[in-house]
Amino acid sequence: MTPPTFEQAKNHRQRVRAAGLSPDYWYPVEWDRNLNRGQAIDVSFWNRSIAVFRGKDGSLNAIENRCAHRQMKLTLGEVGDCSITCAYHGWMYDGEGRCTQMFHDLFGHTFPRIRIASFPIQVKHGLIWIFPGDRALASERKVPAIPELEGPHPWGSIAVDFTWRAHHSMIIDNVSDFTHAYLHRKSKPFTEAKLTMMEPQEDRVLLAYDTKVGQGRISGLFVDRKTTNTNAMTLAYEYPYQWSNTDGKIKHWCFVLPIDGETTRVFFIFYFSDEMLKVPLIPLRMPRLFVRGIMAASKRLLVEPLLREDGFAVEAEQDAWARHYEQPIFELNPVVHQFQLLTIRKWEEHLARSSAPQTAAATFAPALSG
Repeated sequence: MTPPTFEQAKNHRQRVRAAGLSPDYWYPVEWDRNLNRGQAIDVSFWNRSIAVFRGKDGSLNAIENRCAHRQMKLTLGEVGDCSITCAYHGWMYDGEGRCTQMFHDLFGHTFPRIRIASFPIQVKHGLIWIFPGDRALASERKVPAIPELEGPHPWGSIAVDFTWRAHHSMIIDNVSDFTHAYLHRKSKPFTEAKLTMMEPQEDRVLLAYDTKVGQGRISGLFVDRKTTNTNAMTLAYEYPYQWSNTDGKIKHWCFVLPIDGETTRVFFIFYFSDEMLKVPLIPLRMPRLFVRGIMAASKRLLVEPLLREDGFAVEAEQDAWARHYEQPIFELNPVVHQFQLLTIRKWEEHLARSSAPQTAAATFAPALSG
């Protein structure tokens, strides 16, 4: 037996664990620094393969990862100035998904009009983002703004990502459910959490905890508690993203890329005001000159080990879900229920829109079909 599909689900817990994320939002797929000119990567969004490539001319493109001829992945081919060419027969596609050249005889045919899907793409916050849904919505829906990382004096930041074998909803539950402090009992990123506010809204769930932030033996040395109130935190599941804010000085965003029903790539960006960083053991503000080094050390020694504990938990939860999906769940934290209801509703809205009659774009010339 396998867990039920969304249509087969008998309760909201089964529905959320089968739901996808609406493609009508911007999703990060890779760090910009990791994609060089003349390079292509295979990106999956909810089982759909997308070729993201940077032309030798520097152009950034995202198109369906298949050649219209024999369906071979285009990422197996070669990237040109602003094109990608299939490795099999040399069919070349531009960044709009149009086949522009074929390196073989046309057998008496005129050059066919062939086009595969393309996707809006942009770079923001050091990440490459694609919009896998309705192109008409791409200009309306925005990548979340992080003004603290812009300008001449950006905040110190830590950027990290993981690919976890877990459904995206398990990760969203994890990052805002502070009842799991026991998991982090050694590093103590938060302790003694008590939910003080929960406000479900149209496209987000806003919540707050009274909790002691950054109480770890090492991390606590760098927090100036005279300038920063570390006894409370505001969070939100701002569909399909998640964020937190501690006194306007310690913030983070979590962006998920749903690869398939049980695999998710997770991108975290943590950022910190200069006002909250101090020199350990003495009441002096951390000089900006040392902030970058502190961030690099914190990433390796504190943040990555902490998040690996979360990865361990959600992957174990995914394994348990596959075995025990019919068992009742005794969930006590009301915010988790609200997260799940929002995910379900947005997926239902997407399914309703996608099932409505639409005019399909032509992709193959009729004379070549067969």
